Amino acid sequence: IVATGGVLYTVVKAYNNNQKRKKFPHAKLLRVTQKKLVSAHQNFQTNTLAVFSGERRKQMDKMAGNRYEVKSDAEKRVDRAFVVAGINMGIVGMSFFYPPLIWLSIPAVLYSSIPTYEQAYRAVKERRFSSYMLDALLVTGAIIGQYFVALALGGWIGLLGLKLLYQSESNTKQSLSNLFGEMPRSVYVLTDDNVEIEIPFENLKVGDTIVVNAGHVIPVDGVITSGLASIDQHKLTGESQAVEKGVGDEVLASTVILGGQIYIEVKKTGQETVAMQIGKILNCTTDFKDSMRSRGERLSDSSVPFTAGLFLLSLPILGSSGALGLLANKFGSKMRALSPASMLVSLNLACQQGILIKDGRSLELLSEVDTVVFDKTGTLTLEQPSIGKIHTFNGISEDDILRYAAAAEHGQTHPVAKAILKGVEINRLDLPKIENAKYEIGYGIKVTFAERKVKLGSYKFMLMEEIDIPAEVSEIQAICQQEAHSLVYIAFDKQLVGIIELHATIRPEAQQVIEYLHKRDISTYIISGDLEAPTKKLANNLGIDHYFANTLPENKAELVEKLRKEGKSICFVGDGINDTIALKKANVSVSLHGATTIATDTAQIVLMDGTLNHIPQLFEISESFNENMKTNFLIATFPTAIGVTGIFFLNWGFLSAVLLSQSALFLGIGNTILPLLKQQNQNETINQSREMP
Repeated sequence: IVATGGVLYTVVKAYNNNQKRKKFPHAKLLRVTQKKLVSAHQNFQTNTLAVFSGERRKQMDKMAGNRYEVKSDAEKRVDRAFVVAGINMGIVGMSFFYPPLIWLSIPAVLYSSIPTYEQAYRAVKERRFSSYMLDALLVTGAIIGQYFVALALGGWIGLLGLKLLYQSESNTKQSLSNLFGEMPRSVYVLTDDNVEIEIPFENLKVGDTIVVNAGHVIPVDGVITSGLASIDQHKLTGESQAVEKGVGDEVLASTVILGGQIYIEVKKTGQETVAMQIGKILNCTTDFKDSMRSRGERLSDSSVPFTAGLFLLSLPILGSSGALGLLANKFGSKMRALSPASMLVSLNLACQQGILIKDGRSLELLSEVDTVVFDKTGTLTLEQPSIGKIHTFNGISEDDILRYAAAAEHGQTHPVAKAILKGVEINRLDLPKIENAKYEIGYGIKVTFAERKVKLGSYKFMLMEEIDIPAEVSEIQAICQQEAHSLVYIAFDKQLVGIIELHATIRPEAQQVIEYLHKRDISTYIISGDLEAPTKKLANNLGIDHYFANTLPENKAELVEKLRKEGKSICFVGDGINDTIALKKANVSVSLHGATTIATDTAQIVLMDGTLNHIPQLFEISESFNENMKTNFLIATFPTAIGVTGIFFLNWGFLSAVLLSQSALFLGIGNTILPLLKQQNQNETINQSREMP
């Protein structure tokens, strides 16, 4: 198609130049036609090269922070063999002008056939039928029969199919030491003389006492020996509400201190922490996709007994040429190349829309999904909460409470501070003058303004500061605890003047995504570590069919397995460390860019804009891929039937069978790029509409 476009462009250009000299009346029309041809030709070339380039792989590696060995040793060997097979095509081409060169192709054929023999040997070891067994037999017979031209073309196309297969599947290797992001290079340890000294993180020992401040990640599992802190544990435990922890409470690695300062006695460090134990379990957990082969492989392998039977039947009747022709025209060879080619087109089109599909087999599995399970916190809700009700005491207005709270949080970057500052922005309130303000940031925040001293923090902080607490506060606390709302307390001097409720913010796109899934007759679930009341409320608000509340992290994967045993095909959408085993147990796993490193590492699909917006496009790309594959199946089936008929009844030989087989293959390749052409047409339509006045 690319070559034809170039020829047409050249012909039209020459004709156009000739007619301009004759003042041909339709020269303008021809110039317009020429421009359209050039544009279509260039767009097609650009998009085709983009689809079959390594951009998707580069994006995968970049997202992982270059922590992956992107290509396996087997894939590297296929790449080398593919280059040799390409050189061999050149040698065979030159042999038409100088026939003795054909003998130079024998070493190249043998080398480029190594991956085929490796795959055949692997299938024999695993005691299963594989079309690579027939390929190995075909290569051996063709070498004996000296069909070097057919071997060069067939070998190159076979390696192309294998290369595309590797590109469409995820072969990355995870490094356990990096699953949870970078640990600090150094930590502050309290000595026997109560002096804080900085030591390398790797030198930390069980029994040491470290100090961790607000905004920092806790690097160890341990027990608090001094201090008080508000800790965000949602990525590890799934709790949406930050928890207050003080002396004697346990803390876990990979959780974040939102406010306060704590001293921690180290109980576990490195790979012994709860977070890293999840990683170990993850590495020992069977991935659903590990046991899967792509549809092309399954279809081609299923035809092996039939083709092998025909080969044995035809060998004494038709001779080696006819028997080898049956092997060359087998059904499997075409599907094994067309399936990954079609898959790769869809993967790269998805990549252009902000969807990174790391394993193409997920495209096949998506068409079977009948249940989508969402993690609640961080997936259906945003990390940053929003301001709910503001409770006032002692005659202070809601606006004043919000203004002074925002002034106290001014310059802070944690989610609570952002929510309060956002509330001030929405209500268009002016902050008090803070030029002469004095900040004391410890277990809470103390800010001294010209007219008063403001204290902002948790309930425990208020008790520590001996603030007078009105009796009705206990009722507010009980209600908000049931609803999983966080509370921020604010006091002026020694009087509590207000409580700000912080509610989980539902993702704005969540409602539309749930409605789309229901239109596809897909059942929806929520799994949450929160209490039943807020989980049920969220499910009702979004129209989600079922929910599981009070779910411990280790039980999420069990629930996914339970649903699968009931016959459901599960797509799990999650973002936290506590979701990773469930992600791996699901038929299809989806995470959001910006989630925990281990979640995006484990998930087979990553939504790169960090939202749920592209879930509808994801299902539509899968549907388009499966429709394309059905057409490929027909393209692979009919020529095979014609070839077998021709070999048995029309005395076709090996070369005729190869010609028919490769012609059908190129027709199939044309079908695989149809989604690309449709996308190109859509882009042109959009661009034209934008250019219109």
